[in-house]
Amino acid sequence: MTPLLAWLLIGIVVLVMILAIWQTIQIQAVRRKVDAVPTDGNVFAALASTDARLHGLEAQVVDADGRIRSLEGRLPYAITGVGVVAYDAFDNIAGNQSRSIALINERGDGLVISILVSRIETLFFGKQITEGRGLEPLSPEEEDALGKAMGR
Repeated sequence: MTPLLAWLLIGIVVLVMILAIWQTIQIQAVRRKVDAVPTDGNVFAALASTDARLHGLEAQVVDADGRIRSLEGRLPYAITGVGVVAYDAFDNIAGNQSRSIALINERGDGLVISILVSRIETLFFGKQITEGRGLEPLSPEEEDALGKAMGR
């Protein structure tokens, strides 16, 4: 066998391998399309089933849209800011047992709750906050809690 004939045979073998790979890829593409056909062969029933499922999904989207709009309408009133300050309210107890807690919404409306702890008693106060300000005078600790809740 001459070298030219050997190279010619190698070239033919490489060409046949490339054609075989290309044919395999083509067959796989056809197989994917055939696999998409329902096993019973009833394409129209499969399309009708898909259409019915799509209508069901559309109804769910409409329902979810209504609920999302309802939540968005209530969101400005939800508590979005929380601030907590711990301190000693009285001289007879240590350990920062007293707390002022501010709870406000996006508009700056909410309340400040203060819990003052002593050895003898515990006092509880609540003050209304409107547009980021107390309707009653706030203690320095309550102001700090409000500032934390508002991100100041």
